[in-house]
Amino acid sequence: MKIPKLEIGSITADIPIVQGGMGVRVSLSSLAGAVAREGAVGTISSIGLGDPEASKNEYEKASREALELEIRKAKSMTNGHLAVNFMGVLSNVDDLILTAVREGIKMIVYGAGLPAKLPGLVEDPSINLVPIVSSGRVAELILRSWEKRFARTADALILEGPLAGGHLGFSLEQLRNIDDYSLEKLIPEILEAVKPFEDRFRKKIPVIAGGGVYTGADIARMLSLGASGVQMATRFVCTEECGVSREFKQSYLDAKEEDIVIIKSPVGMPGRAIRNKFLKKLDVVDKLQIKCDYRCLTVCKVAEAKYCIALALVNSYKGDVDNGLIFCGQNAYRINKIVTVKELIAELMSELESV
Repeated sequence: MKIPKLEIGSITADIPIVQGGMGVRVSLSSLAGAVAREGAVGTISSIGLGDPEASKNEYEKASREALELEIRKAKSMTNGHLAVNFMGVLSNVDDLILTAVREGIKMIVYGAGLPAKLPGLVEDPSINLVPIVSSGRVAELILRSWEKRFARTADALILEGPLAGGHLGFSLEQLRNIDDYSLEKLIPEILEAVKPFEDRFRKKIPVIAGGGVYTGADIARMLSLGASGVQMATRFVCTEECGVSREFKQSYLDAKEEDIVIIKSPVGMPGRAIRNKFLKKLDVVDKLQIKCDYRCLTVCKVAEAKYCIALALVNSYKGDVDNGLIFCGQNAYRINKIVTVKELIAELMSELESV
């Protein structure tokens, strides 16, 4: 098949792949820059970037400066398309978004919360606003609100299905009936929801499908269903350019299908992770003693939280996986080698072309 370009507002990517934003510190400049250099969209995650010691006293300043540094590093690597991913539950999300805008980022991806104020915060129409959604109902709610309050619509939507990694936009009950929420069922629902807004604004609102997309054949299937592109995150973890520890990547390589489980995060959302010594220890002790110096999440109730998710994710990034949380997508167990970003994208495109 002829590989279509991915058009998102003012952005046209030669490869119809958005590399998903992965926190904490999983998708930094080294990965995002390499992906953008190959013609896809590389995404920096804005979550948990500041130096832990500096953040104790000046969390917002440390986070801002760290994001500035990552964006500048990525831009020095490539002239390709870069995005920054934000979680709506971050206490300093608005400051981080404005930081990305000042640094010249042209694609803002917003998840883990409704982006009700985003068009008012980012008024420049050349900056593409891309909410992450999990259903047609949520997509319609966001688009209707933006139209009424700001006379603006989204430049694209990322549809994350229930097979995605990290925090999920589905309830535990929905995840127990996961086949009812497959991308094959959700994509037509989303396309139907966005059609009236496309008509009124006279512009295409591309839908980018993510969650369980693993091969070029998967990409072809999403495109055949009407998606304009795909989001892939898990597959990029075991690349040379991903900056996580060797132990983090080895956890992916060692994982079996039964090791990938749904957990309840201190954020209050279900999440998908690899069941390791850290999670097994929580089964025994139920709760770890934690002291929060950051207040990074508006929804985290420190007194009730079983563990500090920021610290657990940083531990894994650094290599202390026995005391760390390792987020992953459902297909992480299928990864069996470490490759370069260039090799991975070439493999995916070869598979896509052969379909």
